[in-house]
Order: sequence, then C-alpha cells, then structure tokens
Amino acid sequence: MVVRPVLAGEVGRFNALLDAHHWLGHRLTGQVLRYVATLGGQWVALVGFGSAVLSCAARDGWVGWSRQQQYARLRHVANNQRFCVLPDGRVGNLASAVLARVLHRLGGDYLAVYGHRVVAVETFTDPDRHRGACYAAAGFAAVGQTLGFGRSGGRYHHHGSPKQVWVRPLHRHARQMLAAPFDHPLLARSERCMADLNALALSGVDGGLLEAFAAMSDPRKRRGIRHKIASIMTMCVAGALSGAQSFTAIAEAVADLPQEALARMGARRHPKTGVYLAPSEPTIRRAIQAVDANEADTLVGAWLASQVKAGRVKAGQLGGRLAIALDGKWLNGSWPETKSVKTKLFSALAHAEAVTVGQRAIPAHTTEITQVTPLLDSLAAANGGNLSNVVITADSLHTHRDNMTHLTEALDGDYVLTVKDNQPTLLRDVRALFEGSFPPSPRQR
Repeated sequence: MVVRPVLAGEVGRFNALLDAHHWLGHRLTGQVLRYVATLGGQWVALVGFGSAVLSCAARDGWVGWSRQQQYARLRHVANNQRFCVLPDGRVGNLASAVLARVLHRLGGDYLAVYGHRVVAVETFTDPDRHRGACYAAAGFAAVGQTLGFGRSGGRYHHHGSPKQVWVRPLHRHARQMLAAPFDHPLLARSERCMADLNALALSGVDGGLLEAFAAMSDPRKRRGIRHKIASIMTMCVAGALSGAQSFTAIAEAVADLPQEALARMGARRHPKTGVYLAPSEPTIRRAIQAVDANEADTLVGAWLASQVKAGRVKAGQLGGRLAIALDGKWLNGSWPETKSVKTKLFSALAHAEAVTVGQRAIPAHTTEITQVTPLLDSLAAANGGNLSNVVITADSLHTHRDNMTHLTEALDGDYVLTVKDNQPTLLRDVRALFEGSFPPSPRQR
C-alpha cells in the first residue's frame, strides 16, 4: 500500500469519490491537504486534513493551553476532516494502516506546503455511525465529547448531536510545546536557528538571567522610568535567542508573549488591571543604546556559560573540560537602524553548541590581541575565579607568549594554538620536538 498526496489533476476525482461515498461530501476548510491510499494501483482510501476547529473544550483541556496560546498556536494542530475507505479497500486493518502512514508524513508535508509544522491532529466521530475503532488502533486518544454545536457562517448553532473528540500527538512533547510559555523552536514559522527559551533559566532560580541583569547599572534618568532595565535586557536577550534581529522584531516578539512569559521576565504590571505590559519598540531601542555594551556582554556571556555548565545547553567536553574558541569577527546582522556603524567583536565560543559565552568590542585602531586578557579574566570571573576546567583554542594570531602565560599561570587554564610561518623560530622548534611522534604529511614533505 502507498499513501501519497493527491495531485492537482486528481482533485476532481478525489472530490467526486468523497461525494459518492462519504456522508459529509468533499468540503474541506482551512489549510487543506489531501491524500490517497493505493493498493495494487487501485484507490482504496481517501484522507483529507484542514485547519483545527476554533473552540473545542475537550481538546483544549487535553492540551492545557490558555486562550491566548490557543489563538497563537492553533495552526500547529490539524483536523482530520475526512477519512473514507472506498469499496476496493474493505480489507482488514487497512484503515489503521492508512492513518499510520499518513500521520508519519503529515508534519513534514505541512511544513513544506504552509511553512509551519503540525504537532498534533484532532478529529471527530459520530457515535451514532461508528465507534472510531480505526482511530484508537492508530494511536488516537478519546478525550471527551463536543457540546453538540456546529459553526457555519461565523455563527454557532446547536444541532443536538455531540461528537466524540479524538486527539493524536505527532511529537512526544506536543502538549508541552503547545502550552509552553515561549514558542518551541519546532513551532517557528521558518527554519531558523533559535534556542528553546522554555529550557533556559530566565528567572526565578540562582543564576537566572533576570537576576544577573539586576546587577547591571542603569544609565537612564530615574524620572519617568516604567520598565526596569533588567526586565528590558532579559526580553532583548530572549528575543535575540528566538531569532529576532532588530529592535522592531524584538518588540513584536515581546508583544506577542503570553502573560506567563512576561511575568517570568519581570515585566511591569498595570497598576489598575494587573496585566503585565511589554515595553514598546522606542523604549527597547533607547535602553539598548544607553547601556554599557561590555557590561552587558559580560553578564550575558556568564549566564550562557552557566547554562552550558548546568546542562541546559549540551556542553562540548574535551577530556572533561569545556572547549572554548577565541576569535574576532566583524559584527554581522547589526541592527538595521544602525547600518552605518561597523563593530568588531572578540568572542569566546563554546565549541560543540556554538554558544557565545563571552564577548568584547575591539576598540578602533587596535587588534584582537589587546582583548585576550580582559576576555579571559571575564570568563574566569564567571567560572569561580579560574579556568581550570577550560581548554582555549585560537588561530595563529593568538600564539602570543604573554597572553598564554596569563592563561596558564594566573587562571590555571590550558590552550591549543596554531603555529604558522609568521613565527618561524617557534615553528622550527615545534617541528623538531614532535617530528618523531607526528611525522609530516606527504604534502608537507
């Protein structure tokens, strides 16, 4: 048996067969996907999916989401609106086998066609017609019944025929993803690199980001301040980790957050309504432009390093030690509002997970070498005062005696560096030292 999408030229045949063999006809609504199951070249079953219903108490109770989360994430639930086994498909176990095959590919098909994944499927069965045994066999759970209302033309009407509600997760953590305070990376509108904010310590625990920013100096005048600098900075970091790349994008992302997420990031509450309020784009922009960049980098880098050490971000280890690369780059993807500003950053990056755990701006008319010691000192301050569990890697520019002496003697760290022809004496000594154990490659001979 093969289950595949219906081709454009086959939609007419699909609709005609549903009209002939399904009591509800062929009408599908919302974001529609049509599938056909073939057996020996014959069409044996038809499956149609569309958008999830706007309101279903049994389903919403199963997910456990708020009304705000439901409106924001309902597109990640699909509705199996039609399932019809044709006369040629009346063989044992075919219905559950069709469902299993179509559900296996459904998430990827929705991503390809509509740009987002579905992580759960709902459907409804009429108890007066059948028991829904094929859905139970395909892993659906019966979560309750409807109230006997239908919706058409934007209005609800009572038809007096409650339906059985079935739900099937397509991901083992589907319920947690749909009801989480922050969007899970798999629920992003596009394929972009983003962190799962639900798994990070933003607040409420030792080492939380909000608590880390509480120590940050606030350069703003006290009069007229409505949002705390720690809260604004936490929201900016969260927005950047979820893919936002401008002041406007961060403001939009923060404005869409549910009340629970805003509360976790220390948002201000309205004095009368008690509703948590997100800062506006101008407030975010002015705060970011006013703070000390090196101080912010130090605090964020220390917090990210603590997330790696705590296992919230998988740490890349080298012999039990954290491997960190040092490198300098021109800032890519600067705020669109400040395109004329060119900034070069010197960063410390955890190898395996590509997490920036430290960063400093390189002053004009200087080089990366001047920032090695300050960056190492900030890393050590966030690591208990030393780097005894860290191995530093860098390119040949940083094969520098004073900096590495500071790393090994003052901070108790280790390093792996590159030696090239820019230091011929050192290169000759290294070759002589290791030639017996590591003979040169044929290309080097």
